[in-house]
Amino acid sequence: MVSYKTPLGDIRIKVYGHASLVIEWNGKYIYSDPYSEVVDYKGYPKADLVLVTHNHYDHYDRKALDEILSPQTKLIVASDVPKEDERYSVLNNGESASYEGIAIKAVASYNINRRNEQGNHFHPKGVGNGYILDFGGFRLYIAGDTEPVAEMEQLGDIDVAFIPKNLPYTMTDEEFVKVANMIKPKYLYPIHYFELDAKNCEKVLNQTLL
Repeated sequence: MVSYKTPLGDIRIKVYGHASLVIEWNGKYIYSDPYSEVVDYKGYPKADLVLVTHNHYDHYDRKALDEILSPQTKLIVASDVPKEDERYSVLNNGESASYEGIAIKAVASYNINRRNEQGNHFHPKGVGNGYILDFGGFRLYIAGDTEPVAEMEQLGDIDVAFIPKNLPYTMTDEEFVKVANMIKPKYLYPIHYFELDAKNCEKVLNQTLL
């Protein structure tokens, strides 16, 4: 678990694995893409807020949600996620919401090159979300399942970024580094990876992030 100071109070972040993480902030728990195959959420703190980037089973996982949802939980979800009740708020790319003073913006997250056997993109443009959480000027970016896309050039300053790196669904090592250089976050964490050549990524990052 890592900690950061923000103008809205300290946050603590733990990456559970795959694309799943939790942010602890002022006694509240913000979960992103909780996934039961990487952690058993039974007995975990109930969610105050859940972010869901898209409807694939490893991001919108009802088994995981059933363990952490309460009647008071708020959910912010992409347009392809079923809006099951009044707790769910759908955000499209470019739309914003707020939660307890945190500004939340949905940003583009999609494939350009990677397609399934039927020739369709694994993650079509305009469907899935990445999210920027703004803690009073301290900005955290959860990219969702995406390749390097032009919209990333408009994200602005990013303090902490969580970027996916796996094939065939998101990025190669080289594309991961390309995104790192595009957004230049102060702190960068790979997520959603099957394997990671950490030494290679570190070498390339050290050569390019100057």
